[in-house]
Amino acid sequence: MPTKRSAVAALKKLEADRAALDIRQTELEEEAALELGRVILGTGLESFSKKCLARMAVELAKLGEEEALKRLAMAPASSPQTGAPAAK
Repeated sequence: MPTKRSAVAALKKLEADRAALDIRQTELEEEAALELGRVILGTGLESFSKKCLARMAVELAKLGEEEALKRLAMAPASSPQTGAPAAK
């Protein structure tokens, strides 16, 4: 018959597992940030302020991918300098 582990030993193992998972999460978050940064570089978005980029990301996430693309496709093109519609 297998011996039962003590609750104290199980808690210690759980704490160690949780610490390892925290480290792994941090590593994966850093990798994800690099992946996202590579996607953004060269698109023109890197010229936006961090605050504006974060705000836009939150709003786009609220809309969802399909709705955000749909709305962006419907938005009239405007001149970056004046905000006026671009000449055709």
